[in-house]
Amino acid sequence: MLRIHFTAADLARLRMVASLGPVAESVFGLDVYGRAGTVGFHAWRKNVRALLRGSPAWECPPLDELLWLLERPVGARGQGAGGDPIREQVTATVYEFCRLAVMPHWERVRTHLEAVRDSLGRVAITSGVEGLLGALHPKVNWVAPVLEIPDAADRDIHLRGRGLSLSPSVFLSGRTAVVVRSERATGVPAMVFGVPATSDLWRVDEPNEQALEALVGHTRAAALRALTESCTTSELSQRLGISLAGASKHATVLRKAGLVMTARNRNSVTHSLTGLGVALLKSREPVRSRHPEVV
Repeated sequence: MLRIHFTAADLARLRMVASLGPVAESVFGLDVYGRAGTVGFHAWRKNVRALLRGSPAWECPPLDELLWLLERPVGARGQGAGGDPIREQVTATVYEFCRLAVMPHWERVRTHLEAVRDSLGRVAITSGVEGLLGALHPKVNWVAPVLEIPDAADRDIHLRGRGLSLSPSVFLSGRTAVVVRSERATGVPAMVFGVPATSDLWRVDEPNEQALEALVGHTRAAALRALTESCTTSELSQRLGISLAGASKHATVLRKAGLVMTARNRNSVTHSLTGLGVALLKSREPVRSRHPEVV
């Protein structure tokens, strides 16, 4: 049994997000893909298997050993692989899996998760924080001031005033919840809990430019395309025809989303697409033939 211990400060700092993002869903999705027979994922697994036909075997560590990808790295290395070739290979594998298996469905998955968040938000409004914590998952039990989660190991997590971020996930099917010690974007502990997936999530539409703009916004979609060749903030503002401050703001948002990385050299910074940024662009390229190649 996993026990999360709350203080009054932790309850005051409790928050909920729709998702930790497509990389998180990809980490969980790799686990689902490797577990045949998971209810509700037959169509998705069939589609992914077809895309991966002829590719090398997808071998990744167990889920618990991949959670570092979702955690804020210690120190200033930024991406968390720290020069470790094994971790760099795992990161590349997860990003490629994200491109092929998650991004084609991301808009529907995100909308579904937003609906779950909004529904639980209404529970919090009508029944308070304790009502919310008791409604997260049938197997999660709230016994104030402790949240009890079935787990293979018997352990305790004390939040000590840091608060907790709650997030649903469709790819945690078959599992109750996982805890991320320090979530990458906020540094706050996060608990991701499984919610049922619906079959319509796995329908694949032809990707197009409008889909990319709907996902990140018109100007940021343009910024992603502009950053296929790395550039400084000043160069980005010129490519987009916007102010320097506007270019800096869009680059910051994209960096926080894990789509862009920034390297500083003296008085200038250079922005480049991350693996996820490249994957997102590739997943939204217009279809130019009836049978597009999978790369």
